[in-house]
Amino acid sequence: MIKNAHIHFNNLGTPFANDFGDIYFSNDDGLAESHYVYYEQNNIDARLQNHDQPHFVIAETGFGTGLNFLNTWQRFTDHLARQQVQNQLDNGVKRLHFISFEKYPLHIDDLNKALQAWPSLSAFSNKLSKQYPINLEGCHRLEFDNGLVVLDLYFGDALESIQAMSYPQTGIVDAWYLDGFAPSKKPEMWQQSLFNSMVNISRASATLSTFTSAGFVRRGLIDAGFNTKKAKGFGQKRDMLVGQLECVNDAQSAPAYFHQDSSALKNVAVIGGGIASSCILYSLAKRGITSQLFCQDEKPAMGASHNVQGAIYPHLQAKNSPHSELFAHSFLYAKRLYNQLLGSGFSFDYDWCGVLQHAVKKPLADKHENLAQKQLWPTQLMHNVTAEQGDEIAGVETGYSGVFFEQGGWVNPPQLVNAMLSAANSINPFKSLFNCNIEQLKKTEDGWFLLTNSEQLGPFSDVIICAGEHSDAFEQTKALPIVGVRGQVSHVQASEQSRKLKTVLCHKGYFTPAYLDHHCMGATFEKNTKSRQVTALDNQLNQEQLLSFYQQSEFASTLGNITSAKAAVRCTFIDHLPMAGQWCEQSDYITAFANLRLGKRYQYQQLTKSQQGLHIFTGFGARALCSAPLSAEHLISCLNNEPRPLSERVSQAIHPARFIVRDLIRNKI
Repeated sequence: MIKNAHIHFNNLGTPFANDFGDIYFSNDDGLAESHYVYYEQNNIDARLQNHDQPHFVIAETGFGTGLNFLNTWQRFTDHLARQQVQNQLDNGVKRLHFISFEKYPLHIDDLNKALQAWPSLSAFSNKLSKQYPINLEGCHRLEFDNGLVVLDLYFGDALESIQAMSYPQTGIVDAWYLDGFAPSKKPEMWQQSLFNSMVNISRASATLSTFTSAGFVRRGLIDAGFNTKKAKGFGQKRDMLVGQLECVNDAQSAPAYFHQDSSALKNVAVIGGGIASSCILYSLAKRGITSQLFCQDEKPAMGASHNVQGAIYPHLQAKNSPHSELFAHSFLYAKRLYNQLLGSGFSFDYDWCGVLQHAVKKPLADKHENLAQKQLWPTQLMHNVTAEQGDEIAGVETGYSGVFFEQGGWVNPPQLVNAMLSAANSINPFKSLFNCNIEQLKKTEDGWFLLTNSEQLGPFSDVIICAGEHSDAFEQTKALPIVGVRGQVSHVQASEQSRKLKTVLCHKGYFTPAYLDHHCMGATFEKNTKSRQVTALDNQLNQEQLLSFYQQSEFASTLGNITSAKAAVRCTFIDHLPMAGQWCEQSDYITAFANLRLGKRYQYQQLTKSQQGLHIFTGFGARALCSAPLSAEHLISCLNNEPRPLSERVSQAIHPARFIVRDLIRNKI
């Protein structure tokens, strides 16, 4: 569990770390010190004008009050303004990516108080404060100014965080702010293992600067591969260190069979029309990447994303598994994104009323008790409630204890999809073709072409398939091991008693608060079918399921008639995780990684990559509202050679090759 820093403010108003006996920034002029030591000594201004990528990546070893980030953000904003005045928007860096590691984050109240010292940064610090995350270990991706500025804020030990990251062999970091408490105050951070790990994720010629000039720090950086020298320190401090990486190593986070390759992304075709495709298009738009949407339906969100109300909450386990890590961080990212859309004027119906998961059976009660005992998750994310507390939250009597996700709630998915598409179009306009059934995909020397029954569309550098249960409809993807699960949601008239319900209820299914004087009640669960036909039997099953748990509750026993329903097929895989990455041909893998059958993790052959540029983004089941936005960011970050928001273990867990690799290791193929 991540713990907040214990601090107090000295007589000059400077935050002071009680556990380490050190100040967070200079008593004299912390902002000037930050600018000189980190921004100027890394020569950031000049490098923003002349860089080999459209994004520039800075990594920092101690977030603290966020002062270094805020100063850099302000200077980057000035850089963009100069580019616009000089009419040079096509030149120089267009996006700032800042990575920071913090083992003991400040409490939000302490952060706000500390940043009051810098009124010149208030426009930026107020935005940071609104998105400042809860104490969940791992990477929190915060985005500002329509994605022009990205902060990946890692809560946890810097070394452990770097070792958990997903990164390519070419590295990701252009400049290092080696900050944190003085080496004499916190020696456990300033270790050779940290310096070596810094090199692992650094790009060629990456620079660094640090306020300290301690000999063992300089020697450690030199041993890791940085060419360092002393520079004039700030104020009364005589010396500091600056450096540059002499030679990159060949470190990478993933074994060859789980690589996530980059791609040119010059013109991207997105096939689909629901939550998944809208998230992909939004991630592409933020980067200014040309894209086009192809949907077989007459309008967006007519497939699995068509429900009137969709619940949003994370699916957590009593262990810190890749599954739990994915859903915990995805949920928080999705909430930030949806609130940003609303704040930018894009509308959809929603209610952050919380989600109450009832312990309607003993196994669920045992699971909830196990969750409480493990104490893995921050209480702001989920906490256990007694039956009395749960009923007070719900506003109706149920008699069940449970787990409450106070930041959860519901949205109208079709409206949300349209808002996402509108937001993406406002950032970087794209074309949409509806009533367009793509029947074939064809790869040529010029790129990918999409074929309907009457025309050929393209070429495209990349194709991203987000077509849910239809993602296996192409010759290239027919081996996709989709498990289709049909579900029907019934719309039942609200009663005087049911209108009192104030939160989403989850049992075996779910039941929403009244909306348009109806509740959503469901859902059925039927495997191995792609039928979307609404049936009276499924409406009856939904009502019987609800009453089997809540027949003693007036809100359930007084409901009106079922007036309508919607049925759809959820696209899932057997491990209940989505799939995000380049399509993998099983025959290619069998040839390249035959040694996996023998238990050998070496002497592989090169992958043919015959389908390079074809990507899969599907399998979100009933949880796309929660998990699709961050998974889309991860996929596009991989393809665009950017820092990735998901850890390496989660990246492998959602990799399209995971089932092939598993079967090779088990010698099943």
